[in-house]
Amino acid sequence: MHIAIESPDQPEVIRLIAELDAYQDTLYPPESRHALDLASLKRPNVVFAVARHAEGQAIGCGAIVVHADYGELKRMYVHPRHRGAGVARKLLALLEATAASVGCRLCKLETGPCQPEALRLYASCGYARRGPFGNYANDPLSVFMQKRIAG
Repeated sequence: MHIAIESPDQPEVIRLIAELDAYQDTLYPPESRHALDLASLKRPNVVFAVARHAEGQAIGCGAIVVHADYGELKRMYVHPRHRGAGVARKLLALLEATAASVGCRLCKLETGPCQPEALRLYASCGYARRGPFGNYANDPLSVFMQKRIAG
């Protein structure tokens, strides 16, 4: 497996993002979904990472939006056939390290209660629950977490 910073506007990455959207559409109503679109993922303050298996096919992705005082994880997804192999954990580590390299010391995220695997992953990687941040409202279908990262 290889994980690197890449552009999100590649056809196979766009398909991964579409899979993520389709999955989340089954879990949450539109007003409780806070996804970034492709144009937003290409902004200068967004770092986008892609995981590829040995043959080069994209199997996972994730992003971190670097704000002035924190980074926000977005669009974390691993294709179901490749889950359980540490792909998400490695994506998360690369995103955190990249954010830390530009001075980010705090990572935050919003996910949902209907994704217990994601909640377990984030907790096992040191993320703790917190209240809403940024423009998020308090929503029973949102779980907010954060983690301090070293520089």
